[in-house]
Amino acid sequence: MKDFGRQKRRRPVQDMRLSRRKLLRMAAVSGPLLPPVVFAEDYPTRPVRLVVGLSPGGSVDLVTRIVARALSEFLGQQFIIENKPGASGDIATEAVVRATPDGYTLLVVLAANAINATLHQKLRFSPVRDLTMVAGMVRVPNVMEVNPAVPANTVPEFIAYAKANPGKLSYASGGTGSSLHVIGELFKMMAGIDMVHVPYRGGAPAMIDLLGGRVQVMFDTIPQAIEYIRDGKLRALAVTTATRSASLPNVPAMSDFVPGFQAGSWWGLAAPKDVPHEIVHVLSLATNAVLSDPGMQVRLAELGTTPLLYGPAPFASFVEMETDKWARVLKFSGTTED
Repeated sequence: MKDFGRQKRRRPVQDMRLSRRKLLRMAAVSGPLLPPVVFAEDYPTRPVRLVVGLSPGGSVDLVTRIVARALSEFLGQQFIIENKPGASGDIATEAVVRATPDGYTLLVVLAANAINATLHQKLRFSPVRDLTMVAGMVRVPNVMEVNPAVPANTVPEFIAYAKANPGKLSYASGGTGSSLHVIGELFKMMAGIDMVHVPYRGGAPAMIDLLGGRVQVMFDTIPQAIEYIRDGKLRALAVTTATRSASLPNVPAMSDFVPGFQAGSWWGLAAPKDVPHEIVHVLSLATNAVLSDPGMQVRLAELGTTPLLYGPAPFASFVEMETDKWARVLKFSGTTED
């Protein structure tokens, strides 16, 4: 998007530029976000590649381009998006794992990476072991949505209907191992119901069949679902995050009905394993700074996302917890792809 710097809502672009002195001042007051380290005084001196494991045009690609533009302005070097779709993000991930650990090749790490660590048992790398987590980027709520023909207006009504009709309801996803899939399996596990999973080659064809009534429910990302919900073409029963979403303020949280339920999509930045700590520090502080900008937060909210403000250690812990969580869900569902 080319409107990140719209002055009616945001500071002028030149105010985003970062001096090394300002960066050091920010580091001094960063508290627990980042540990004190020596800065890489000459980083970056050339363009930085951000590798995305999905095709251009989707919500991940869109938000990454907005953040990349802000990082370019902030650090004074271009951050270039390189799309490497395929194998649920594994092709892009392996490319970064094998890249020179100099800070000029980064991965947009996704919830899919945490899922693939269990789902793809023959991986030649470990997303947790072979990457250095740099910073969170955004959290994206998912929403449980049903075709209007489903006789349920609330989550308790849906659960009751599903229990009265075991195995007769189908839920769509963007593919086996996608966040839409595993969130559906988590719901089945915690609600104690039986539904049939119908995987599609992406969220768009899944949406077509949901709108047509060929499947009954989907645990979709809000950016893709929101216009259909607003137009009344789909009925939103709950958002899957722990609290309500500002994008759908009248839709309750799933945890109101299924205690302890919390799930969603997310992405952040990672680097090859042995990238210098000083470079990680610069990247993490800069990423959190641009995500904290009020204009950026307005733009992210417009897209149904919220900043995921994590430094390297908290983000690494978050990814490990997500990996363990989805390993339990996949074990429950019996899903494997190898």
